[in-house]
Parts: sequence; structure tokens; C-alpha cells
Amino acid sequence: MSEQDPAKRPDRRTLSSAARMYAVQALFQMEAAGQSADRVTREFQNYRIDFDDRDGPTDQADEALFMRIVDDVVMWQSRIDQATDRGLVAKWPIDRIDPVLRAVFRAAGAELVTERAPAKVVISEYVRLTQAFFPEGREARFVNAVLDHMARDLKPDSLD
Repeated sequence: MSEQDPAKRPDRRTLSSAARMYAVQALFQMEAAGQSADRVTREFQNYRIDFDDRDGPTDQADEALFMRIVDDVVMWQSRIDQATDRGLVAKWPIDRIDPVLRAVFRAAGAELVTERAPAKVVISEYVRLTQAFFPEGREARFVNAVLDHMARDLKPDSLD
């Protein structure tokens, strides 16, 4: 862990945003390397979140939110993937989607299923996160459309 001044601790929104970014990275790693959630979350907690590496300290994050997102994806993955599939064009099922986008849909889907944050907040956070992963592309608009559909599908009154 890095030794940062508590007075300089990021605000809650920044910590939540970082947790979401780490969750997407962890979900990507789980799929790409075929690793378990326990192994990957342990690695992130020990070596990635708020860690001093050779390039300097990594971002602090709301570790409880990070863990909750990853755990909820594992618990609700079938339901999340089905909602994602319904939000995609018929010719593009979730297994044909870029693995980073798949991780974004799963992380956001976990938050939509559990309703711990308002759907509008979840959508805007993951659209912003997508822009960080794909700064030159149209992926953010695509993610916005799919997540909007997922939110309406999973929780019909969530965007009213």
C-alpha cells in the first residue's frame, strides 16, 4: 500500500470511479487468463489498488465496491449476459463483442441488477470509463445505448 497523506485522499466519487475501472480490468483478466475471481481480486488488492510500483503509486479505490462488483458479476453473470444480448443487435451476441466491452457490460450489469446506485449514474460512469479505454472510437455511444436498454430491461422504472 502506498503511504498517502489522509488529507489528500480522493473524494468518494473518485474512489468509486477507480473501483469501477479496476473491476472492468479484473473481469477482463479473469476471462482472458481463465483465472478465478478470488485469485484476480486478491492480486488487485495486493498489487494494483493503491500500490507503489516502479512507475509510482496507483490509484486508490473503494475496495468494497470493487469486490462487490466482481462478486456480483460472478453471481449474476447469466442474467447480466442475457440482458446484454437483448440490448445488442441480433448479429452480435455478447460472445462476439470485444472482451473489454464485455467486461464493461458485465460490471455495469452487476450494478444495474443489484440497484445499489441509480441507473443513470451507472450508465454515465461506464460510458465515461469506456471513453478512457477507447478514446478514439464510437464505443462510448454503443455502450450508452446497450446500457440504457439493459437498465430498462432489468429494472423498467429505473430511468424514469
